Amino acid sequence: MATTEQAADGLERFRAYLRLLARLHLDKRLQGKLDPSDLVQLTLLEAYRSAHKLTGRTDAEKASWLRQALAHQMAHAVRDLGRDKRDVGRERSLDAALAESSAQLEKWLAAEQSSPSDQAERQELSLRLAGELEALPEAQREALVLHYWQQMTLPEIAEQLGRSPAAVAGLLQRGLKSLRGKMNTGVSEHDSG
Repeated sequence: MATTEQAADGLERFRAYLRLLARLHLDKRLQGKLDPSDLVQLTLLEAYRSAHKLTGRTDAEKASWLRQALAHQMAHAVRDLGRDKRDVGRERSLDAALAESSAQLEKWLAAEQSSPSDQAERQELSLRLAGELEALPEAQREALVLHYWQQMTLPEIAEQLGRSPAAVAGLLQRGLKSLRGKMNTGVSEHDSG
C-alpha cells in the first residue's frame, strides 16, 4: 500500500504539466490577478487530499483527474474574483479546453498510437516535455507556447512579446533545438538534483 509521501511524490511529477496547462488557459485579463503556480498548488493539494481516489490509477487516468481538478480550481478562482457568477457550463468548457491542450501536447510529440504501453509512453513524454519546456528561458518558452499551442503567427507573437519577428524566429529556433536535444538525450536539469 502506498504511503501519503509516495502518493505526493507520484503527483509531484505532474506539476510542470499542470502549470503549462494553466498558463495556456488562464484568461489573459486575469493573468495579473491569478498565478498559474498557485492554481497548480491548489490542484495538487486537492489531489493529495483525495489520494485514495488516485491509488492504482494509470498516469493517463491521474492526468485526466488532475486536468479536471485544475479546471475546477480555475473556475473557482474566476468566480472568487467576481468576474463571473458560478457557471457549470464555464467549468465544463475549461475542462474541455484543458483536455484539448493536453491532446495538442501529445500530438506534438508523436503520431497517434493505440496500445496501452504506447499511451503510457506518450503520457510520460508529455510530462517530460512540460518539465523541459518550463526549464527553458522565459522568452523561448513563451514563444513556443504562443506559436505551437495557441497557433499565433510570428508577427502576432512579436507584437505580444515586444520583439521583432526575426527575434521571435530566433527564440523559436533556439527553444526547439534545446527541447529536442533534451528530449532526445533524456538529460534534464530537473533530473540532476
